[in-house]
Formats: sequence, C-alpha cells, structure tokens
Amino acid sequence: MTQPGIAPLETSREEALQGQVFQAVLFDMDGTLVDSTQAVTRSWLRWGAEVGLGPSFTGPEHGVPARQMIATLVAEELVETSVTRLTEFELADTDGVRILAGAAELMASIPEARRAIVTSCARQLCLVRLDAAGFPAPLTVVTIDDTSRGKPFPEPFLLAAERLGVDPARCVVVEDAPAGLAAARAAGCATIGVVGTHRAADLEADLVVSGLDRLRVSVQDDGVVFHLVTEQ
Repeated sequence: MTQPGIAPLETSREEALQGQVFQAVLFDMDGTLVDSTQAVTRSWLRWGAEVGLGPSFTGPEHGVPARQMIATLVAEELVETSVTRLTEFELADTDGVRILAGAAELMASIPEARRAIVTSCARQLCLVRLDAAGFPAPLTVVTIDDTSRGKPFPEPFLLAAERLGVDPARCVVVEDAPAGLAAARAAGCATIGVVGTHRAADLEADLVVSGLDRLRVSVQDDGVVFHLVTEQ
C-alpha cells in the first residue's frame, strides 16, 4: 500500500526500482550526502596554481579519486608530492561543508547493517568532512585507502557489499557523479542519481532525483524499499 504523501517511483526504467527490496544502500559522500563543492574547488585551484597549471585549470572531475586525476595533470615523479600537498589543502579547508537536504534523515532511516558510505576520498578526509558537516558516519565506510582502484571502477562498491555481507546485485547506489554511477553499474548495482554537481541529463541512472529529500524508505525483514515523495 502506498503511504500518504508517497508515490511509486517514477522513471523511464522504473522496473529496476519499483517495489524492489534492496539488501543495502551504498551512498557516495561528496555531492550526495554533504555539499563540499566550494571547499573542494578552492583546494584544487590552490594546488593547481602552486604547480603552475595555469588559468585553463578550473578544478577537478567530481567523483574520481584525486590520485587518478592528478596523474593526468602532472609528471609521474610529481604525483606523490602533489597528492600530499592537495590533501593538506583539503584537510585544512572545510569552510561551508554542510549536510544536503534530506541526507541525514534518509541515512538514519536505514538499518546500520544495510547502509554504507563509499567515497573517493581518503579516510582521514572523509571523516573530517563528515565531522565538519555534523553528519554521523555509519559503521561501514569504504574509501580510496581500501581499494586498489577507485571509481569509475567497481571495486569500491563490491568491497562495501562484501563488508555488509550482501549481494552487489541486491544493492542500490546513490550517487551524484557519472563516474560513481558507472562504477555502480559495473558492480551490478541498481542506481539512483542525485542532481547537484551534475545536471539530470548527465546522470545515467535507474532513477534521477533533485535531492535526497525526495526519497523515503520502508524497512522490511529482508531489506528496504524506496519511495518517491510527491511534490506539493
């Protein structure tokens, strides 16, 4: 039965999510749970200016691990020192990092054993940003420190599913970036795209929403079911 104020999921591929019970929900962090865009951009531009990338450098590609991006921008022998320097900037700049609408409520409504954060950040930076936003971290957090390859490769989501003891094909990934959604599809997960750092048209997902405040879950013995909040 549909709850008051709740509508069935409406999407061109609604059969992927409609009424489906998911064993776990795997959330990206930056741009999905917390808004850190300005802090991220400031840190990258500061680093870019320091290494002489010039005015054509406008910042990072969201959703891709820093090391992978840096490796495309500087000589191989400069990658390690660049990662260290960028990390220093990012750890020091948390001004304006905040929880995105509906994120804390949605996370809190999902049982601990069925939720995880999967981020391209290093663990220290992930925890610093969550703390700055006042967002309680779930017990299961997968960072770039835990995997051999980051997004858009599937390893981060496969590892999160393994740690939760669930089948990746029974998981849904909530992401704001094309690279993260590509990683989720490669892992065999269902996908929900969140508009923010990218336009809806850029997000290839089973469902695209304007924000996490549009989503609710109902908890069952074997997992959770998503519902879309009707707009007033």
